[in-house]
Amino acid sequence: MPNLKSAKRRLRRAATQAKANAPVRTRVRSARRKFMEVVATGNDAEGSAAFRTYCSALDRAVKTGVIKKNTAIRRKGRAANRLRAVVAVASAQPESAAGE
Repeated sequence: MPNLKSAKRRLRRAATQAKANAPVRTRVRSARRKFMEVVATGNDAEGSAAFRTYCSALDRAVKTGVIKKNTAIRRKGRAANRLRAVVAVASAQPESAAGE
């Protein structure tokens, strides 16, 4: 427990901020989980929609100050790479089937 008056205020403020940030973090995690599940199925159309939802959740978290801008950029880049790999596999399968 803090002894200084300013530290006590800071503790109260941190608790309030944590309560406000929790739903935003949850939204980002849920969007990421849904995106990863869709990517695992290999459906590129649903993957694109889930990717947009995930990016939107990240951008909203940045706007409210829950995560930093570069963190969101890094996460969006990694998600885009995963989606790109799924799209490449999906587009390569019909070509290989047609060649047989």
